Amino acid sequence: MTRRISWTLLAVLVFAQICYPLTTGAARAGLTVATVVLGWLLSVGHALLSRGPRVAAALVAVATGGGFAIEAVGVATGVPFGSYDYSGELGPKLAGVPLIIPLAWTWMAWPAWLAAVRLTGGNATTASGGGPTAGGSGPTVGRWVGRIALATVGLAAWDLFLDPQMVAEGYWVWRDATPALPGLAGIPVSNYLGWLLFAVLLMSALRPLAGPAVEHTDRRDHPMVALYLWTYFSSILAHAVFLDLPASALWGAAGMSVTAVPLVVTLLRARRGGDPGREDHQPHRPGVDATR
Repeated sequence: MTRRISWTLLAVLVFAQICYPLTTGAARAGLTVATVVLGWLLSVGHALLSRGPRVAAALVAVATGGGFAIEAVGVATGVPFGSYDYSGELGPKLAGVPLIIPLAWTWMAWPAWLAAVRLTGGNATTASGGGPTAGGSGPTVGRWVGRIALATVGLAAWDLFLDPQMVAEGYWVWRDATPALPGLAGIPVSNYLGWLLFAVLLMSALRPLAGPAVEHTDRRDHPMVALYLWTYFSSILAHAVFLDLPASALWGAAGMSVTAVPLVVTLLRARRGGDPGREDHQPHRPGVDATR
């Protein structure tokens, strides 16, 4: 059931994103809000159905709650992203922040985390076969640092697509956009550094709050892996072809490739059967498997 619900929500989300370049004005703004809500429901719903209420609550606390807090501070003080203001096109605001903005953090935080876990050996076979996660011992320090780094970059690099697209639509504006990355005028470098800062805090807090259930991946996570890779490849295509944003297509492709490209390679190896961590079987987890 977990996968059926997740695949259905993902299909609706993909359809909405395909429609985005075909709309303009208020219709596009409304579709943007709907897409973010769908993404939030997909990620939080998957976390709840696949791992239980503790994980879903932790994800909402650190990504949605934390996302709102950091955005409210950012709007009020300019720290850590730089000085910016949101327009009124993204719906109701609280403390100057549209309510959908923290939902966007949550939408991509969960698949970015699962992608990093998959890449650092947190698969079902490893978790049940005497590897680093066996017996609840958790990953080694080196693997943990690598996991946090991959998850952080996997989330923060998404903004290399997101911010240029949203600024081009007028959904927010920067008061001082210098210095900026080449080709991405209108957005200060401090914005991307702020994303990195919050992303590393978010990813570092997720595991302690969520518990050991987030240290592994299995077949139920395939929709989230698909979401991450769809976001990567569709964003490159949309920015390069449909949105006339070639610079952000290049920057986003380079930034998200740190996580996305190794993920593709890992999945292809697993499909060929050459990866000992191939997810053909899932360990039984009392109280969670009943949700399938």
